[in-house]
Amino acid sequence: MREALGGLTVRGRAFIAAGVTAIVCAIVLGQPALTRVGVLVLALPLVTAAFIGRSRYRLALVRTVTPQLVAAGQASRVNLSLTNEGRTPSGILLLEDHVPYVLGTRPRFVLEGIGHGWRRHVTYQVRSDIRGKFDIGPMSVRVSDPFGLVELGRAFRTTVPLVVTPRTVPLPNIPLGGAWTGSGDNRPRAFAIGSAEDVTVREYRRGDDLRRVHWRSSARMGELMVRREEQPWQSRATLFLDNRVRSHRGQGIASSLEAAVSAAASIAVHLSHRGFTVRLVTAAGEDPINAWHFRNADLNTGPLLEALAVVQPLPVVTIDTGWLTEHGHGGLTVAVLGAVESVDVPVLRRMQHHTGSALAIALDVEAWVSPTAGNGGSTPVLAQQGWRAVPLRPRDRLDGVWQELGRSHTHSSRNRGPDAPRREEVVR
Repeated sequence: MREALGGLTVRGRAFIAAGVTAIVCAIVLGQPALTRVGVLVLALPLVTAAFIGRSRYRLALVRTVTPQLVAAGQASRVNLSLTNEGRTPSGILLLEDHVPYVLGTRPRFVLEGIGHGWRRHVTYQVRSDIRGKFDIGPMSVRVSDPFGLVELGRAFRTTVPLVVTPRTVPLPNIPLGGAWTGSGDNRPRAFAIGSAEDVTVREYRRGDDLRRVHWRSSARMGELMVRREEQPWQSRATLFLDNRVRSHRGQGIASSLEAAVSAAASIAVHLSHRGFTVRLVTAAGEDPINAWHFRNADLNTGPLLEALAVVQPLPVVTIDTGWLTEHGHGGLTVAVLGAVESVDVPVLRRMQHHTGSALAIALDVEAWVSPTAGNGGSTPVLAQQGWRAVPLRPRDRLDGVWQELGRSHTHSSRNRGPDAPRREEVVR
């Protein structure tokens, strides 16, 4: 009852004040009829508060978001299922689902006639042009009477996450080097097929499937040998994203950092579809939880895009290079860079030395401040360190820039001559 009295609205408090005033005036003026009116006006909010305060309603909420992983600019549907599990009916319910402002306005619903076993399904859409991970909920519930005299607040505690990934664009196929397999199309190869000489075998271990026994090798070795279904040799690619604050210009979704994240997302999807095992590395290094051998399960780019959705600008000066010594040499490295300073040159030289093929998209970050201030980006500096790099400006199409990167690869391959060493074709 105390909570219900605390939930009196302005109208309810006005009724109480009017009732008390009418009773006092009736006593002073000696008007019994006015007393009855005052008692009625005073009793109405008190009785309403007592009724709502003693109501034992139990609301259950089930919230689902479909899909929970969407690209920026795409809509996602939120489904709400409300059920009244209490035995007594409740008054009018005012529902408001808490939604981050970037997803749109907060949806509000008014429900009435809620009795025992009542059930209602509500659906609304959310959409964001900004990448990130957002929590939808909790939902706040306000119970009100038909006269609007008392209003009590409740809130659910559950939330559902929604991940908005960067925008991606399809990229054309271009020549890519640095594959661990050294195959022409840079795709992982399985050695369980082909001739007997192509099969890689090992000793039989307890629990191995007998269907994997390679009888010719077993006869030659004098013991059971089984096929290795898959080899650890794979086409590996490291995607490096420079997300330092000092390397980018602009604010919000129009900044060069957002353009870099979008470019990195498009490249990640493209490389995964090309059969590469992709890992993501930022200026802070590689997240040990997301090692690159978990990245290409059935071409599932969800983990990569989810990691890129939460990339934040880092207020650091130098790039963490600890990941270079952990995995050794080889593979393909694609870097999406902002402004390159003199302190970055040794790091870029080391990165190029630790890879089989180094490609870079260098954002002309000054053009994000003023279109006339662009100077071509950091492409000359990268070329001096052995990178194949192309600039990216605000009005450039990413697929066209990617195609230009492929043409630079073809041109550099022709200029080396037939007798020059080709690092990207070394079988490791």
